[in-house]
Formats: sequence, C-alpha cells, structure tokens
Amino acid sequence: MSYTAAVITISDKGARGARVDTSGPALCSILKSKGWIVSHTNIIPDEKEQIKAELVKCADVLGANLVLTTGGTGFSPRDLTPEATLEVIERRAAGIPEAMRAESRRITPMSCLSRSEAGIRGGTLIINLPGSEAAAKENLMAVIDPIAHGLEMLLSDGSADCGEQHHRPEKKSPSMDEWLREAKTDPSANKIGMYLIHNGVVRETARAQVRDGHENVEPVSVMLFSYDAEKVEEVITETYELPGIHHVRVWLNEGELKVGEDIMYVLVGGDIRPHVVAALQFLVGRLKTQCIVEEEIYV
Repeated sequence: MSYTAAVITISDKGARGARVDTSGPALCSILKSKGWIVSHTNIIPDEKEQIKAELVKCADVLGANLVLTTGGTGFSPRDLTPEATLEVIERRAAGIPEAMRAESRRITPMSCLSRSEAGIRGGTLIINLPGSEAAAKENLMAVIDPIAHGLEMLLSDGSADCGEQHHRPEKKSPSMDEWLREAKTDPSANKIGMYLIHNGVVRETARAQVRDGHENVEPVSVMLFSYDAEKVEEVITETYELPGIHHVRVWLNEGELKVGEDIMYVLVGGDIRPHVVAALQFLVGRLKTQCIVEEEIYV
C-alpha cells in the first residue's frame, strides 16, 4: 500500500527566500525512493500559530498519512516546532524521537539537544526532524520502515500483528556475463573498445573507519539502502554525454542488506580506456552522492 506524505520546512530564512531549502527536497527524495507519495510540500516561518495551522491543514484537510517537519527543534527562542506539534496532536509517539536521537548519538553527542516530537492526529502521524539536511536524512532513515508498520496499525480496523516478520522480497543480482553479451549485440558495440564493471557490496568495516580513520567503530551488521530512480536516470543520461561513451547500464539493490550483499552493479562501455575510466568514476560518484541513501546499522 502506498501512503501519502507532506513535508514542511520550518525556517524564517527559508520562508523569505534568504536560504535555499535542501532538507525538504532531501526528505522528499527518501520518501519517494521508499514508495511514498509526496502530496504536499511547503516552507513556512518559525511562527507557532502558523506551524499549528499548517499541521492541522495537512492532517484534517489534505488527509496526509504522514507529516514530516524539518527545522525548529533546537534551543533557539524561535525554535517552536515541538511546542506547536504537541498542541495539535492527540497522542504522543515518544518512541520515534527516542529512536532518532539514539541513532544520531552514534554520530554526534549534540543529538541530546534535539527536542523533536512525534504524535498522532486522527489518521495522521506527525514527526519533527532537525533542520540540517544531513541530520534530517539520518533521523528519517532511522525510523522510516517502522513508520510504515505504525501507519498500518493506525489505519487498520484492528491491531496489526507486531510480531509478524516482514521480509523484503530478494532482489536478484544481475549476471555480468549476460550484460556483456547483450552489450556486444547492441548497435553501439562496434564503437566500443573497452568495458568496465563496478560491483559495490556491503562491507563489515564502518564508513567512518574506512573514510575518516576513526578507531573503535563497531562493525556493520546491516545497511538500509534506497535510491531515487528519477535521479539515477538523469545521471545515466549525463554519463552518455561524456566523451567516447556508448553503453551504460546500472542496477541498484534496495532494502535491508546484509554484509556481503550486492549494493550496485555498473557497466560502462566506451572507445578508449581513459574515457571509460573517467566515465565509470563519474557515474559511481554521482550515484553515491546524488541518488543513493544508505545507512549503516552496527552490531
């Protein structure tokens, strides 16, 4: 079942056009990659009554199943999003912000300063997220899958079975032999002198240890992985526009991935080695920075 969501950015500067909103679009991208329908977005100032009115509109008028706010959860005198939320919800869902703060604690001790709230109004779940893009994404990814189950319970006639195990259908990795056979029968094949393949997998060593040199980082047990299909297509189109590139193919996994499982396969074909190497680096880099959302879960 597809659920509807509204994403509200709460920022004085954003509302008057003095700051570009990146958090709201980032949250929309995650939701869409998970199959949600984003039915409403807005940017409003840090005015308590205006925040309350927007939340009530999203829940009572628009009937959104989920309302995400980003911004206004800190200690500034203008940070009133939690207070506005508490005044419009009917039941608190305290476990959601607790889970978000616990996940953020792995990254920064400043997570204890978050005052995010979450709760239910009628058939709508409202959740406050931080204002920064990185923190908003991290917090949402920490709870996005349980949220769907919570809405299933909220909108069902009775109680959903919380003990039921929900497994994602396995997404089968492609055959590289088959990909290459198909590539060599393509009309562009006579222009290609080299193919390169990239295969990314979930590793046990945490990103913070590999990339940032942090020590004593717990090993990864699971990765939550999703992507924006529209952005992937855009990046593939951009790769085709690079010099000498005539064949591009991308496969991305999704869901809860275990250590050793495939994250992605990428195949690039072009005229000469420097062009193909550059295109592969460009494509994989863009996929990782613009299209993919990945969250490591530690042992």
